[in-house]
Parts: sequence; C-alpha cells; structure tokens
Amino acid sequence: MDVMIIATKDCTHRKHLEKELEHLRIPYRLCFVEDCADLVQKFGIRHSPNLIVDDQVVFRKQPTEEELHAYFDTKA
Repeated sequence: MDVMIIATKDCTHRKHLEKELEHLRIPYRLCFVEDCADLVQKFGIRHSPNLIVDDQVVFRKQPTEEELHAYFDTKA
C-alpha cells in the first residue's frame, strides 16, 4: 500500500495527520505542494492536507481519527 500526504508546508493539520498515521503504524511519504507541482495538477489539489492511497485521493481534508481507522481497517 502506497500512502502519501500532500500538504502545504504551513498546513497546521498535516502534523496531526502524520501523528495519526504513525499511531496506526501506516508508513507514508510526505510531499509538499510547493515542491510537487506535478502531483498538485495530477490530483487536482486545492486544499491541505490530502491523503493519497495507491494513487487515489481518499481524503481532501483532515480526516477524523474514526475516519482514518475505518478506512485503514478495510485495507488490512
């Protein structure tokens, strides 16, 4: 499973999302909007943060802890 966070460098929600993924022991990559114009265009990024799993946008916002658990429980 390929998990990626795409966020702005100053996104305050990004750190919370990272902590939640670490708590769930989900490895992820972090890409910043400012450095990845190709990904911004590819995924139609307009807000921050975004969670991409296996090349699909699964959240275009800060998901709740419950939403993350529910999503990744189905992937296990």
